[in-house]
Amino acid sequence: MTEYIKGRGAQINPANRFHEHYDDCPPDRSDVVQTQYIEVYPKTILNKVDSPDIGMAYSLNPYQGCEHGCVYCYARNTHNYWGYSAGIDFEQKILVKKNSAQLLENKIRHKNWEPIPIMLSGNTDCYQPIEKELGITREILEVLWKYRHPVGVITKNELILRDLDILKKMAEHRLVKASISLTTLDEQVRRFLEPRTASVKRRLHTIKTLADNGIPVNVMLAPIIPGLTDHEIIDMARVVSELGARSIAYTMVRLNGDVAEIFEDWVHKSFPDRAERILNRIRDCHGGQLNDSRFGTRMSGEGRIAEIIRQQIQLARKLYFEGKTKPEYDLELHYQFKDVQLKLF
Repeated sequence: MTEYIKGRGAQINPANRFHEHYDDCPPDRSDVVQTQYIEVYPKTILNKVDSPDIGMAYSLNPYQGCEHGCVYCYARNTHNYWGYSAGIDFEQKILVKKNSAQLLENKIRHKNWEPIPIMLSGNTDCYQPIEKELGITREILEVLWKYRHPVGVITKNELILRDLDILKKMAEHRLVKASISLTTLDEQVRRFLEPRTASVKRRLHTIKTLADNGIPVNVMLAPIIPGLTDHEIIDMARVVSELGARSIAYTMVRLNGDVAEIFEDWVHKSFPDRAERILNRIRDCHGGQLNDSRFGTRMSGEGRIAEIIRQQIQLARKLYFEGKTKPEYDLELHYQFKDVQLKLF
């Protein structure tokens, strides 16, 4: 039996579907624990979000691939477009876009740009470990603050607290909202599921610190994995509400593309005693399949188990979030400050 690779979520490297002769990386090679950072220089940085399931019009990802290693991550499939595997490669080979802030500023300065809220990140975490060294996300926030531009930030890393000085200023002007992802309160499960993310304790501390500093916090209970984490919904909602979160949202786990193979391999190695139960419950939520790409159902699932989860979320909101509100973005402030900034050039 192949030894379990500690510190990685994926335990295999499925072949890249775009490369007929892709060189698979054997899962027992010693070098898979070493992360590689590869600089890339894109010509554009904003991604238009066309999905009706997502509330933001644009996303911005300063990194491709994610060292956090969340085994369920839907974004794994995008690594194929860069010539890599969705498996170990996704969390080992991190593409770094060092020119992100400059590309963003060029876009915002354009005379026809409208201040539509941008989401950081949407595909991979903008506060993954290498951000501590490179500071690209901080540079992006500095540009957004310079032009008083609205932004939403989603992360599961406490590194976001490094940028409290900027986030507090933006929050005072209704220019920022933060979403913290929380999948489980069980630290042992977290270590297997999301091996290089912040611990549960540190993530809860992050929620409280952001809320205490006036930054509106939404908590993403995502993804809900039936048979593994769905029993925690009410407890997670209660805890984050007490810490100051203003709202919760959720998504159902969906194992599209190569993620299905990666997750199946992982769950049999990590939780062999309940692997088939977990997989069968996921199938029950997606019409008998592990994956679902249909708009409208892919995020929430369907069927009896999905309905029970939806009802639990509704109950949690009623119990712990009734009366809590989130401020609307101030979109007008951008126009005022953009005029001032452009006159300086």
